[in-house]
Amino acid sequence: MVAVIVPVLWALFQPLSHAAVLNCRQSKPCAASSFTSVLPAGASIEKVASVANGGSYGEGAIDLGYPGSALNLPAVCAVTVRVTQGTSKYRFGLFLPTAASWNSKFLAVGGYSQAGGINWPDMGQGPHYGMATLSSDLGHNSTGADLSWATPDTLLDWGYRALNGSVFLGKALTQAYYGKSITYSYWSGCSTGGRQGLKEIQISPESFDGALIGSAAWDTKHLFPWLTKLATYNLPASDPKHIDVAQFALLAQTVQSQCDGQDGQADNIVSSPETCALDLSAIQCGDPRANATNCLTAPQVQTARNIYSDYVTAGGRFVHNGFSPSSEAQWSTFLSFGAPEDFDVRYERYWLYGDPAWNWTQYTDAVVDDSERIDPGKATADAYDISAFKNRGGKVLMYHGLADGVVPTKSSGLYYNRTAAAMGTPSLQDFFRLFYVPGMQHCWFTPPEVNAPWAFGGAGQATQLLAQAGFGQGWSTPGFLGNAKYDALVALMNWVEKGTAVDSVVATTWSSTGAVARQRPLCPWPKKAVYKGNGNKNDAGSWSCA
Repeated sequence: MVAVIVPVLWALFQPLSHAAVLNCRQSKPCAASSFTSVLPAGASIEKVASVANGGSYGEGAIDLGYPGSALNLPAVCAVTVRVTQGTSKYRFGLFLPTAASWNSKFLAVGGYSQAGGINWPDMGQGPHYGMATLSSDLGHNSTGADLSWATPDTLLDWGYRALNGSVFLGKALTQAYYGKSITYSYWSGCSTGGRQGLKEIQISPESFDGALIGSAAWDTKHLFPWLTKLATYNLPASDPKHIDVAQFALLAQTVQSQCDGQDGQADNIVSSPETCALDLSAIQCGDPRANATNCLTAPQVQTARNIYSDYVTAGGRFVHNGFSPSSEAQWSTFLSFGAPEDFDVRYERYWLYGDPAWNWTQYTDAVVDDSERIDPGKATADAYDISAFKNRGGKVLMYHGLADGVVPTKSSGLYYNRTAAAMGTPSLQDFFRLFYVPGMQHCWFTPPEVNAPWAFGGAGQATQLLAQAGFGQGWSTPGFLGNAKYDALVALMNWVEKGTAVDSVVATTWSSTGAVARQRPLCPWPKKAVYKGNGNKNDAGSWSCA
């Protein structure tokens, strides 16, 4: 289906070819009239607004997925476009910097979870880099936990159609507005946004020259059954095997005490969870080492082991990776549910079976078979051979937090290895590099007791710093704005445009006063940051990639 639809979308937007755009180089005002004459059938301008330097922009509460606004913007023209093409219906937003500020580059940003709506907050980062910036609503308007909007067509739009169409049309409108061609195009997305970027370069290698892919939830058809399997490990809440949220902290403390120093450095950061020989018997009730007032029963210990373990069916077939040690602080994202209408089963209820009464107790390995067969929205990004993207000079910078308790860290390594196998090469380093971020949780932030360096210009990170912490400028890494050494997006651009491979990116964290507390280089796997043996361990210069 994908191979058929993408050329159709391209054909629909042929009236906006480069040749036609380049014949119209006059300056365009920030008005609907600057776009309407070149819109294809089925597309319309919904709104155009001029935003002054330092202003903000968004749609507020009506944008259910992203009710916040882009803050501290440079001067931009904000455009909202509505598209109806056959059974595909979606909206997208554009931020267009002033002609004097535009550097001829284009950036598309991803969304999160199953949310529908235009991600105006994360779009706000792009104009600071001088780029025209786009976000698609993916064909629906909903919060991230709401899956009830699903129909076969809205799922296809969420899976890939809306983004693909938005990118092609958004580029054409951008070129029409400025009267000149886009020189380079980029993607930045984390979580579902990571999946979106991987899917797009698989089906349309020409969409982007570089893709910044964070903590990607790329394996939709296996990730969601695994989430429900995860629920079965810990439910019902009345079962002796159930681990309460408060006890996740005990697990986190145990991992910290047993695994922190296994990389040779006692620094509160579990930097090598894959080598952690975790001994949960040390906190099992009855063990002499355990605290009798704060311990896990034998059934609870087995539940924890199940959560750490990969999901393999009764027939021995691998389904999905489990969580890594040091992810425990985020386990409550899924494992604190238990009400009849919980997140863990909405996939089966609304996307697989169309049965709102479906219950987690009905789960069997057959759900995996059904999910593979149906693959809702054809969203799974598992066309691993991206030779066409590589051959046109495309570059991928993928990253994943080692303390991620939402999308298992090991799934990025699995994707990387499967890509290498599909392309028949032992190494992808010439165009695809994977960076692990010790101590970082899902997409951003770090537990306060860890305070690991985590900010490096990753997708959405600056938005979170500005919106939640009131810190930074809303783009790049505070204190190091636009510096490729500290900003992965700029480093990716240098790799694409100058051939400067990304050998490291420095991650930063701050104290409560806003002063830099720690910095450390992130290294392309299989390299890791290794302490040189002297110097302040909180300074990036005291570490090297080896």
